[in-house]
Amino acid sequence: MRRTLDLTVSESQLAVDALAEASGLPKQRIKDAMAKGACWWPQKGKQVRLRKAKRELKPGTRIQLFYDDQVLGLKPEQPDLLEDLGRYSLWYKPHGLLAQGSQWGDHCSLLRLAEVALSRPCYLVHRLDADAAGLMLVAHDSKAAGALSQLFSGRTVTKTYRATVTGQLNADDLIIDAPLDGKESVSRVTTLAIHPEENTTDVQVLIETGRKHQIRRHLAGIGHAIVGDRLYGGPHPSGLCLKAVQLQFVCPLTGKARNFSAPSRKTD
Repeated sequence: MRRTLDLTVSESQLAVDALAEASGLPKQRIKDAMAKGACWWPQKGKQVRLRKAKRELKPGTRIQLFYDDQVLGLKPEQPDLLEDLGRYSLWYKPHGLLAQGSQWGDHCSLLRLAEVALSRPCYLVHRLDADAAGLMLVAHDSKAAGALSQLFSGRTVTKTYRATVTGQLNADDLIIDAPLDGKESVSRVTTLAIHPEENTTDVQVLIETGRKHQIRRHLAGIGHAIVGDRLYGGPHPSGLCLKAVQLQFVCPLTGKARNFSAPSRKTD
């Protein structure tokens, strides 16, 4: 069941009571949906998630509920905290985990799981496809988030990925520069291992730009779609065989060079 509710209360009322009366849903389901980030209300001119079921609402308060039982029923795989550096942290995001939530909830997102694990605010710094796995930075204050985000948008981060593609591909720093969405896009591909019996190839990919689905589209464009790429190739039981395995940059907060690599067990 998928439904939305936009409600302005006319009298002082607990949030869970108001939503239960207006929707006809059991209070326990409302509480679960609120805890998972599916309820919104205005705060200081912004729409933010309302998680506290027993929040007292004043007359005239507007709240919204985005209820989808399929989304709320999902159970996310937990990310791994690799390093806690205070103002930001390094995580390994598993396949299928969102970077951030949607209006329908955020319990299956890295940001929310990191927030719960560290009991600190969490800010998105960069993106990684939900179907892909790998390294992600999460900032813990707005200034750190801005500084780190600027690194990624300014192309001063070296981002290395590993993928398994269909077919046998011999590449030694092959440059793929086909524009994507009318914008400059550059990927560099190097063969790591060829598997003739499976007709697949393991490759390393460095990207100089960060367009949407850049690696997936570039590799599919040369006839070697990533194994398990449902959008640009075909499905596979193992899912999308793409991982972000290394991040290198000069930290804008400390001036120190940082070189983060995924644990070996995560790059097999």
